[in-house]
Amino acid sequence: MSNSATGRATIPQTVWAARGRHTGPATEDVVRRTLRRRKENGDIDDFAEPSAPEESGHLIFEARWQVGGTVTVRARLTLVPRQRRLGEHEWTLVAEAERQWDESWPSPATRFWPEGGTPLGYDGDWDHHPTVEDLRYRQVNALPEDDKEMRHRLRDAAREAWCVNLVVHEAMTPDEDGRQPLARLLPPGLRHRVLEHRAAPQQFRAVNWALKDLGVEVPRGGAVLLPPDPAPDGYEAHEHSVRSVFLDGSEPTELFSALRHFAALRRPMPRGMEEALADLRDNWTLLTLQEQLERERRRVTMYAEALEAMTKSRDLYRQAAEDAHEALVAYRDTPSGPALPQQRPGTRQPSPLQQLTRTFERFRFTGKGSLPAPGPKASPADDGPQGTEDTQGTESTQGTESTDRQA
Repeated sequence: MSNSATGRATIPQTVWAARGRHTGPATEDVVRRTLRRRKENGDIDDFAEPSAPEESGHLIFEARWQVGGTVTVRARLTLVPRQRRLGEHEWTLVAEAERQWDESWPSPATRFWPEGGTPLGYDGDWDHHPTVEDLRYRQVNALPEDDKEMRHRLRDAAREAWCVNLVVHEAMTPDEDGRQPLARLLPPGLRHRVLEHRAAPQQFRAVNWALKDLGVEVPRGGAVLLPPDPAPDGYEAHEHSVRSVFLDGSEPTELFSALRHFAALRRPMPRGMEEALADLRDNWTLLTLQEQLERERRRVTMYAEALEAMTKSRDLYRQAAEDAHEALVAYRDTPSGPALPQQRPGTRQPSPLQQLTRTFERFRFTGKGSLPAPGPKASPADDGPQGTEDTQGTESTQGTESTDRQA
C-alpha cells in the first residue's frame, strides 16, 4: 500500500463524513420520517429535499441544526440506487460545522437515520458497509475463519476508507458484556465512524498474517487502528496500537485515546469525499432569510464586477480599433519615395564582400603594367593581311633584339 498523501487534499477539521448502505425497502421514506420526527422534536432546525438530475437517479436530503448553542451544522445526504429490485441504496453523508468538530456533538447520522430498531422492522438497516458484505458499523464484526478471506476483507475495508477500522484480538472468550461493540462507549461524534473487527483467541497468527500487507500487527489481547490508503502524514503504527484491551464492558481508556489521536490527524480525503464536500458547499439550498440576502448581495457584486470588466474590455477594443484606423489613414497619405530598380527574378545582388573582392582584383591586374589604350576598331576586311604583317614584323624585331643580346 502507498504510504504518502502527497498531492491530496486533507479532510478539514470542521467536516464529519461517512458512507454506508441501506438494505431495506423504501429508503427515502425512512429518511423523510426520521427528518420529520427530528424537526418536530427540535433536534434540527429545518430540512429539504433538493431536486437532482433525473438521469442520475440520486435522491438528496439536506438538514440544518445548531450545536453548542451557536454553531450551525449543514449536512447533505445523497442516496444512490444499488439494487433497484431490492430497494437497496448506498448513501453518502457529509456535514460541515462553522468551527472545528467536537466529538461530544450529536452524530449527523442520527439526524437522517433512526438510532435503533422500530416496529417496522427495517428502519435500522442503514449501517452496512458500502462495499464489503457482512460489515456493519454498530456491531461487532467477527473475522472470517478462512485466512485468505480474512486478508481480503481487511484490505478492502482499509482501502479508501471513510471510517476508522479497528481490529481487536480477544485474549480469551469474552462474556456477554465483552461481546458488546466498543463503539457504543465512544462519544457521539465518533460512534458511527468506527468499524470494529474482532479476531477470536485462536486467530492471533492468522490475523497478523492478514495484516502484513497493511504494515501493522495486533498485539495478543490488544487492538490496532488500520491505516487508510494512502496513509496520513504522521501516522506511526506503534502510536495507534494498544497492548491490552479488557473486554468486560468497561471503557478502554488507552484505546480511545489512540483513536482520538488518529481522528485528529490531517488525513487525505478518500475517493469521492472531495466531490461530496464541494457539492455540499456549492449546491446548498436550505438557506435562512439572512443567508439568502447575503447570497443575492454576493451575486449582485459578482455581476457588477463582470459588467465592469466587459465595459473595460469594450473600451480597450474600441481604442485599439481607432488607433489602427488612424495609422492606416496616415500610411495612405504618406507620399511615395523614388522607385527602386526592379531585380530580375532568379538573379542575386552581389554581397558587399564580393564587390570588395572584385575591386581588389582590378587593382592587382592594373599594378602589373599599364593597359594599352584602346584603338580604333579595325574593319573586318583589313583584319587578315594587316594582322599578318604586324605579326611578322613583331617576330622579326624580336629576333634581331635576341641576336644583339647574344652578341
